[in-house]
Amino acid sequence: MSPIMILIVFIVVYLLLITEKWNRVLAAMAGGAAMLVIGAFPIEKALFTYIDWKTITLLFSMMLIVTVTSKTGFFEYIAIRLAQWVNGNGLSLLIIFSLLASIGSAFLANVTIAMLLVPILFKLTKLLDLPPIPFLIMTILACNIGGTATLIGDPPNMMIGQAVKHFTFNAFIENLLPVVIIIYFVTLLLMCFLYKDVLYVKEDRKLLLKGIIAKDYLGKNKGLVQSLFVLGLVLVGFSLYPMFHLDVTTVSLAGAVLLMLLLEKVYPPEMILKEVEWGTLFFFMGLFLLVGGIEEAGFIDEIAREILRMTEGDMKKTAFVILWGTGLLSAVVDNIPFVAAMIPVIQEFGEFGMVNMDPLWWSLALGACLGGNGTLLGSSSNLVIAGLASKENVHIKFYQYLFIGVPITLISLAVSTVYVYFKYIQPFLGG
Repeated sequence: MSPIMILIVFIVVYLLLITEKWNRVLAAMAGGAAMLVIGAFPIEKALFTYIDWKTITLLFSMMLIVTVTSKTGFFEYIAIRLAQWVNGNGLSLLIIFSLLASIGSAFLANVTIAMLLVPILFKLTKLLDLPPIPFLIMTILACNIGGTATLIGDPPNMMIGQAVKHFTFNAFIENLLPVVIIIYFVTLLLMCFLYKDVLYVKEDRKLLLKGIIAKDYLGKNKGLVQSLFVLGLVLVGFSLYPMFHLDVTTVSLAGAVLLMLLLEKVYPPEMILKEVEWGTLFFFMGLFLLVGGIEEAGFIDEIAREILRMTEGDMKKTAFVILWGTGLLSAVVDNIPFVAAMIPVIQEFGEFGMVNMDPLWWSLALGACLGGNGTLLGSSSNLVIAGLASKENVHIKFYQYLFIGVPITLISLAVSTVYVYFKYIQPFLGG
C-alpha cells in the first residue's frame, strides 16, 4: 500500500466530484474500487470496517418509509396547509422550512428530517411556481446547524457523548444551544437577504392556492393511517434515545419492515424497492471507502496529532485550532472518521496534566457539526438532500453551493470562536 497512491486517488476523485465531470455516483464508486485495487485495505476491512452500514441501513429504511408515505398524499396535504397558512408568501415559507429543519434535526437525526422535508418542499415549490434551490440550500444549512445543538442531532456529538461521561443530553443543550441559536438567526438573515427577490409568488398562484381543499389530497384508502402510525412510532422511537438508548437504525429498520407488512397488498414490496434512491446509497458506499483509504494510510491520525502539536499544550490555542481545523476539514472529508481520530488524541491531554478539557470537547463538536455546511460533501444530510433533488431533476451544483456554504461556515466558526472564548476559556484563565 502506497500512501502517495492513496492520496492521488482521493484527490482525483474529489476533483471529479467538485467539477462534476463524471456522474457523482460513478466517481465515488470508482474511487472506492480504486482503493481496493491499489491495496489500501482488503475487501474484508472495506465491508466490515470502513463502510458504515448503520448509516446505509438508516437511509435505506427511511427511504422505504418516505416512499410509502408519499403515496398517501400526506406530503401534498402538509405543503398546501403550510402555504395557505402564510398566504403563499415565499419568504415566510423559507423561514418556516428552516425552523422545521433546525428544530427537527436537534431532536431527530438530521438525515431523517431531510428525508421528511424534501418531498414536502418539492410539492410546495411546484404548487407556487417557486425555485426549489433556495429552499434546498436553506434546509441543508438548517439541518447541520440544528443537529449541532443536542447529543442525538449529529453522529459526532453521539461519539463525543460516549467518550466523555459527564456530557449528558442536557449538557449538550445547555452548552451548545445558545451558540446554535445565534448562528441559526445570522444564517437565516443572510439567506433571506440573498433570496428575497426570487421568492416572489404571483397573484394567480395565490388565488389558485386559496381555492385548493387540502383534505382532497389525503388518500384515506391508500394506507394513510398505517403510514402515519408507523412514522409516528419511528419518530417517538428516535426521541426516546436519551432514556432507552434505542438505536435509530434499529428503530427505522423495524418501522420500514412493519409498514411494508401492513401495506403489502396495497403497495407490493417490489414496487417500493424500485423507488429507493439506490444511487445515493452506492454514492455513500464509495465515499466511505474513499475516506477509509485516507484513514488507513494514517493521514487523518497525523492531521489530528499535528493540530495539537502546533498548540504546544496551550488551552486557548488548542481549542481554537481544534475548532477551525475540524471545521475546515469536516467540509472536505466525512467528519465521523476525523472525530474518531481526534477523541483519543484529546484524551491524551488529560494524561499530560491538562486540568479542564471541556473547551476542547465543545470546540470539537462545534467544528465537526458546523463544518458540514462547507461543501455538499461535508455531511450525510447534504448528500441525501442533493440525491433527493436529483430525483426531481433539480441539480445543486457543487460550486453553486460552495459560494453560500463556505461563507456561512466561516461565519459560524467565527461566532463559535467568540462563544468558546468567553464561555469557557476566559473564565478558566481568569480563575
